[in-house]
Amino acid sequence: MMDYSWLPKVDKILLAVETLPKELLEADYSVKIMTEAARCTVAALREQINSGCAAYEDKEQMFAAAVRETLAAYARLCAPSLRRVINATGVVLHTNLGRAVLAEEAVEAIHKIAAGYCNLELNLESGKRSSRYEHVVSLLQELTGAEDALVVNNNAGAVLLVLDELGRGGEAIVSRGQLVEIGGSFRVPDIMERSGVRLHEVGTTNKTHLSDYARAINEDTRLLLRVHPSNFKMYGFTESVSLAELVELGHAKGIPVMDDLGSGCLYPLAAQGLGEEPLVSAALRTGVDVLTFSGDKLLGGPQAGIIVGKKEYIERIKENPLTRALRVDKFTLAALEATLRIYSQGRERESIPTLAMITANREELRPRAERLAALLLEQPMAEQRFRLRVLDAVSEVGGGSLPGVDLSTVLVEVIPKNIKSADLLLQLRRGEPAVMGYIREDKALFDLRTVLEEELPLLAELIARYCPEA
Repeated sequence: MMDYSWLPKVDKILLAVETLPKELLEADYSVKIMTEAARCTVAALREQINSGCAAYEDKEQMFAAAVRETLAAYARLCAPSLRRVINATGVVLHTNLGRAVLAEEAVEAIHKIAAGYCNLELNLESGKRSSRYEHVVSLLQELTGAEDALVVNNNAGAVLLVLDELGRGGEAIVSRGQLVEIGGSFRVPDIMERSGVRLHEVGTTNKTHLSDYARAINEDTRLLLRVHPSNFKMYGFTESVSLAELVELGHAKGIPVMDDLGSGCLYPLAAQGLGEEPLVSAALRTGVDVLTFSGDKLLGGPQAGIIVGKKEYIERIKENPLTRALRVDKFTLAALEATLRIYSQGRERESIPTLAMITANREELRPRAERLAALLLEQPMAEQRFRLRVLDAVSEVGGGSLPGVDLSTVLVEVIPKNIKSADLLLQLRRGEPAVMGYIREDKALFDLRTVLEEELPLLAELIARYCPEA
């Protein structure tokens, strides 16, 4: 009868592992990690005995299973937590998957900077200290028309910094219809409170008039704030104040106006019928004093909060102590500079993956889907593993960008013959690299909008690998 006497000793497992063929062990084999793996395995076996779930014929069989599981546990312990994922969900700016895929030039720029020292805060001409922001300021000025610019760690940080500098100790007037939640339960009112600015709400959820702002202005007013609804849309009986109107009022009263644009678009998506996202340059032409937006959404670059606007305000913000706390590192600046240079050269549509994915039409995606289907059918015993179908569908931008915009796409539908679709996707998520698809009506779906061309052969191999023959 099975009992605790069957449990293998950790040192015996380690001895057995060390006698295995060298190719089964990592080149940098760690006794410490293998010991932890063996202890975890023995603990799991003990739990199996406790629960009555253990099913081994004898001690030898349990010992062999313990060795196998120890090797598997060792591999898991050695594997990095942050892993590559093939995104087959069709959601271009998938927050859980890291949002924007960087352009090749941006990846190369990070690699070059990471491999040695760089002139992060050094003027190579004078040999004296300089500002890290100089590497991107001129590009942002060129692309947006701003007088000056600053980059921090993300857009929430940018908003916090601007409010702290321009509004602390006073009021910021904002429409009730713009008190948004930006994701992860972070809300604009909470950020405002942290910055030491008192929130002065005007209007109603669905309607705010210019007169609401005008009546609310008082001796404590430090700022007029507009929050662009980049992650939602309101329809029906609604009315809002345009940025141009708000700027005219603010300047007439001598009060700076801030626009939190959110996603931040430098490419004319709206002109191609994709949403209504305003260009950063167009917003700045209204005369707005300070504008903030993200680097890793519609811009298609690294995570960053970009602050652009009038020099008198940006210079004040640069001197704020929070700027150092929120500053970006050399990798972010390298990737952002490379991304902005692509825009400067007019190559963004084809060279920035985010824009290429968003603007790809069904005719462009269909050959990719058909190639994946063909690669799947070339896998061994394919007809015994799954059934396939290529079909039209819609996908979304994601990341709180272009709300309500459906992107026409093409899917490959996989119906496993010997495993449930949910189990197939679980195995794919556990694989290396991991694969994210989705399920509808117990069918595994893979959206080709977000699958890179070079990933197709590997994706086909992984899908087939986890679809058993019988």
